[in-house]
Amino acid sequence: MNYFTADTHFFHKSLIHDRIFSNRDFLCVEEMNEQIMDAWNEVVCDQDTVYHLGDIALVDGKTKAYEKVDQLLKSLNGQIVFVKGNHDSRAMFKYLEKHNATLQNARKKYLFNDVGLILKFDKKQFFLTHYPLIVGNKGNRINLHGHIHRSTVNLSTCLNVGIDSPEADYLMGERSFGQPFSETEILKMIKAKRDDFGKR
Repeated sequence: MNYFTADTHFFHKSLIHDRIFSNRDFLCVEEMNEQIMDAWNEVVCDQDTVYHLGDIALVDGKTKAYEKVDQLLKSLNGQIVFVKGNHDSRAMFKYLEKHNATLQNARKKYLFNDVGLILKFDKKQFFLTHYPLIVGNKGNRINLHGHIHRSTVNLSTCLNVGIDSPEADYLMGERSFGQPFSETEILKMIKAKRDDFGKR
């Protein structure tokens, strides 16, 4: 199964208690990291793929810090396909690639994309990027993105899949903070957002 997420910002201390940019009400960054890891592993299995659309972690750019990020990411279930975000350094990607692991099903733990990629499911094209992307008003093109945290793009063809996304409210249910979105949830959110925009 495929899952989608963005803006985990592991180890990003200044995001704690920042009510404007991101509502992460944790006592410390370790508690935030633990919550995201638990929520991820609650739904993602080893055979699954998670598309992480940028801003993995915010660390100081030293090898020890990259080691901590790698250790944390390897504790997460599934294969992770990264799209580079504005806080993701080329050096960190190189470190992760150098220390990549092979999963039981012979897939690499990490795959990397600088700008984005296109996936197709449910007769739709999904443009996976970090930054929001205007893909036109053709109904079968959808942009899944992160970057804007607690904000939304005022277009029904753009869906914020970040862990702070207010568009998770379209699911009308309890979700654990940090839980990646499944394909089924993505389709429900798209339909709900289109219905919402149709009433305006």
